[in-house]
Amino acid sequence: MGWRGFRLLASQIAAAVLGWFAWTRLMAPGAGASATVASQCAAALAGALAGGWIWWLVDSWNAARLLHWLRQSELGAVPNLSGIWGEAGTRMRRWIRQSVQQVQQGDQRLNDILSALQASPNGVVLLDDQGRIEWCNQIAERQFGIDAQRDLMQSIGNLVRDPQFSAYYAAQDFSQDLVMQGRENTPSRPVKLSVQLYGYGEGRKLLLSRDVTALEQAEAMRRDFVANVSHEIRTPLTVLAGFVETLQNLPLAEDERNRYLGMMAQQAERMQHLVEDLLTLSRLEGSPLPGTGDWIPVSQLLQRCENEARGLSAALTRKQAKPHVLNFPDAQALQEAGEIAGASAELHSAFSNLVANAMRYTPAGGQIEVRWERLEDGSARFAVKDTGAGIDPKHLSRLTERFYRVDRSRSRDTGGTGLGLAIVKHVLQRHGAKLSISSTLGQGSEFAVTFPAARLRPPQLQ
Repeated sequence: MGWRGFRLLASQIAAAVLGWFAWTRLMAPGAGASATVASQCAAALAGALAGGWIWWLVDSWNAARLLHWLRQSELGAVPNLSGIWGEAGTRMRRWIRQSVQQVQQGDQRLNDILSALQASPNGVVLLDDQGRIEWCNQIAERQFGIDAQRDLMQSIGNLVRDPQFSAYYAAQDFSQDLVMQGRENTPSRPVKLSVQLYGYGEGRKLLLSRDVTALEQAEAMRRDFVANVSHEIRTPLTVLAGFVETLQNLPLAEDERNRYLGMMAQQAERMQHLVEDLLTLSRLEGSPLPGTGDWIPVSQLLQRCENEARGLSAALTRKQAKPHVLNFPDAQALQEAGEIAGASAELHSAFSNLVANAMRYTPAGGQIEVRWERLEDGSARFAVKDTGAGIDPKHLSRLTERFYRVDRSRSRDTGGTGLGLAIVKHVLQRHGAKLSISSTLGQGSEFAVTFPAARLRPPQLQ
């Protein structure tokens, strides 16, 4: 303000001097001395007033131009102003530019944060202090059935109608998460969500959700697995304990004693097979995948399976009039089978399990056919077909589950542990192979394995 006052005073002085000079030199050169002095003073005063008014008009005009510039929606170049208004305009423009840059940087940071939340594998919903949706990412849209545009500022309680969530939100105790059904949940494909609310700001809430279907299924499988193992072991242990108590407390004849000991040995063998299969599964799940550097002749695997199959058939049908009819590839087919890359012990386990299952569920005199054939695309197919009782189609999708049995009592009678096909599934997955099962009740079943061409090669010349 001091600088403006100085400029006003300077303008008035300059105008007064100009008025005095103009009066004395131009307007009244011949007037008397007294009249001249008075006239000169009046002229100087008039000049000073005129200078002040001119300065005020120029200053107001500059202020109006600056104000007009500030009122524009898009601020362009600062008008060319002099004096304090010019400096004020320059400083304002600099301040506005800095403010705009700060706002742009803030918007960019906000967009980066929202992009990060959008990329999150979990659902994120921002709620205001009234529980209304301010923002949500695409995962949350899918999990809760929310439309980010349509449902903006809608109450979360009106959109997520699950009774469990409503009770959880009404309780206002968010120290623990809530596991609820997802919007896409169906009886055939269950979906479970873990939901938890966190407070922030002034009454606002952050809703986080994640899909825990796999974890819930794994936990259910673990519980079922423990229950099944306990059940499978409890039965032979109960039998063994009963026989031991009988042998300890009752005098038995030699033949009866031997019969009891034979049944005890049978139950002990059953537990031993169960433990071995469990260890095999554990080893398969914990070991690295088999490479493609170890080549095994297919003929070697099939010959071992045939020898074991004939021995098992003799054991299963020793009290029957007719043994199984076993058909394996002939010598020429074995010679042309080539080699397969993988773990020999694992592949033998898978092949022998499939053959043994076919024999256990095929009555004496039934036919079991084992084939190995190369396909046009370079892959190969190993198939075991039997003429047993067959399997109801409703059971086919669950046959490779651990301890799943179509007929529990029959499986135990034939010495099965309920883990054979689970072992087969793990072995085939580790070798990139696919298992397909087809069956017709009363006509038998076929279990076929297709190996990729990358794990096969023709027979090597000696």
